[in-house]
Amino acid sequence: MKTLQTSIEEFLFHCEFEKSLSPKTIKAYKIDLKQLFEFIQNNEYSEKIEKLDKVTLKAYLKHLSCFKPKTIKRKVATMKAFLNEMEVEEVIVVNPFRKMRVQIKEPAILPTVMNSSEVEKLITAVWKDRKLYGIQSFRYSQVMRDIAVFELLFATGIRVSELSNLRMDDIDLTTYTIRVNGKGSKERLTQVCNSEAILALTRYYDLFKARISDNGFFFLNRANNRFSEQSVRHLIKKYVDKAGLKKNITPHTFRHSFATLLLEEDVDIKYIQQLLGHSSIMTTQIYTHVNMHQKTKLLNLKHPRKNFQVVTAEIQ
Repeated sequence: MKTLQTSIEEFLFHCEFEKSLSPKTIKAYKIDLKQLFEFIQNNEYSEKIEKLDKVTLKAYLKHLSCFKPKTIKRKVATMKAFLNEMEVEEVIVVNPFRKMRVQIKEPAILPTVMNSSEVEKLITAVWKDRKLYGIQSFRYSQVMRDIAVFELLFATGIRVSELSNLRMDDIDLTTYTIRVNGKGSKERLTQVCNSEAILALTRYYDLFKARISDNGFFFLNRANNRFSEQSVRHLIKKYVDKAGLKKNITPHTFRHSFATLLLEEDVDIKYIQQLLGHSSIMTTQIYTHVNMHQKTKLLNLKHPRKNFQVVTAEIQ
């Protein structure tokens, strides 16, 4: 009989080297399964994988109740993936989750978005900083990188992790086509069409060309290493303060705003789905709930009531 710890190690090996799952997914699996194992140990349940039954899992779910619904859902998904693999490999006879009904309802939280005026203020703030430094200074080069980051986030709706991991080989600066390595190792091509974004990318590359060639990553920090996701977050917070905006704006806010403002311009939601790299249209449809401005505009212009030939008596 295999121990739970041995089975977890074999599952993680399978995910990393046989299924080639992303490092983020592997990291989440490790955290979740370690937590499950520690619960089994601390509560004196059997550490044999075959003894991991419905009763034990129910006790563990009760233990997880202090976490947010989204976190619980992820941990349950991890356990299901693990036990499904154990069933396929015939380590256990049947996945105990098959005999359980687990429903975890998440509260509907609409994403924060910027309107076009707020985006303009933010991008204007970073372009203005370019005038503070001499063209030959390294600080000028850094500001051009910052401008390129802002412009690319809004021009493409790219995720911050996708932006930080862009390599020079992913960017064609003749056609301004970018190959994005998205979630689940899914690739998509996106086009940069805005002239200011193209100018920012080109100028940044001219200034960092030698460093990019040595490193391979397109966006670099002062130490010529990859410009990290956390660095992008700090950068955005800096310019949010400079622009005097009060919203909690993150790199993902650019992605939400990109999609919402495209919807306001009547871009088909299926096209937006492709631009964002969503595998399901259901994920993209959240932006139809966010887009209140367009809903109001449509109701004002299109509602059939405005065509009724009804004389309304004056209210006394």
